[in-house]
Amino acid sequence: MKNELKIFLAAPRGFCAGVDRAIEIVKKTLTKYGSPVYVRHEIVHNKHVVESLKKLGAIFVEEISEISDLSRPVIFSAHGVPKKVPEEAKIKKIFYVDATCPLVSKVHRETEQLYKKGFRIVLIGHKNHPEVIGTMGQLPEGSIKLIETVEEVKNLEFKKPLAYVTQTTLSVDDTKEIIDALKSKFPDIKGPIKEDICYATTNRQAAVKKIAPNCDMFFILGSSNSSNSARLVEVAKKSGCKNSELIFYGKKIPLEKIKNCKTIGLSSGASAPEELVQNFILEIKKNMNVSIEEVITANEKVVFKLPKELN
Repeated sequence: MKNELKIFLAAPRGFCAGVDRAIEIVKKTLTKYGSPVYVRHEIVHNKHVVESLKKLGAIFVEEISEISDLSRPVIFSAHGVPKKVPEEAKIKKIFYVDATCPLVSKVHRETEQLYKKGFRIVLIGHKNHPEVIGTMGQLPEGSIKLIETVEEVKNLEFKKPLAYVTQTTLSVDDTKEIIDALKSKFPDIKGPIKEDICYATTNRQAAVKKIAPNCDMFFILGSSNSSNSARLVEVAKKSGCKNSELIFYGKKIPLEKIKNCKTIGLSSGASAPEELVQNFILEIKKNMNVSIEEVITANEKVVFKLPKELN
């Protein structure tokens, strides 16, 4: 006899408007210009998405220097790129389409404006994440100081007027702690008019936070290199479900653990397709009697326009 299991399904989950737009840009570019089309870095951090786009004719490279046919279009990933990247493309006369999420572009514009006004800029983010590399690459080297923890705030010393910006996919709660520490040490520090952590990151974390206390286990579907997916696992643990884990491309579903549960929580990162969620549920249904309760904490209607090159 199969065990009973209740799944609390977080909503919103999965693709955000920036990811939808980036994937659509690759598909539209392939339709308009034919294959191959080059993409600098993974268009979004999800192996399933990348593999599906490869089948359509996308070739993924880490740098423009790897492109063998300069007559073909190149797309910049949703995470954004340093300024030197489009400059290199122009020098090599490569046609490019920028799939940077508009909410990341907003942070880029903020940093430039603050720099022009004479501010020293602190970026709250994760070292070596492509979005952080892109944001820091908007200004001359050394213009932006990256910090990751409250501890690092204690060692900061600045004489110039100070401002902060953040990566868009951080933990809302952890970032608040760092911002509070910055404001405590530098009372005159200037922050963004509208916070930089994006609506999708905030909404997905809020949904996980609401569900986690009721769950024996919590699963987040997303890639191992996805910042927002990793933050969702952290949020689930901090919100009351210590037994939370990331299920990434190629990782087996821990059915033996799930069989010992009465309730589990389920969500997915902003770059994970809904297909992965439904496949996860189907796999569990083979082994258990499953009931599903979708917990909706926000309704998302955000849509971003495609670049004019594809109209």
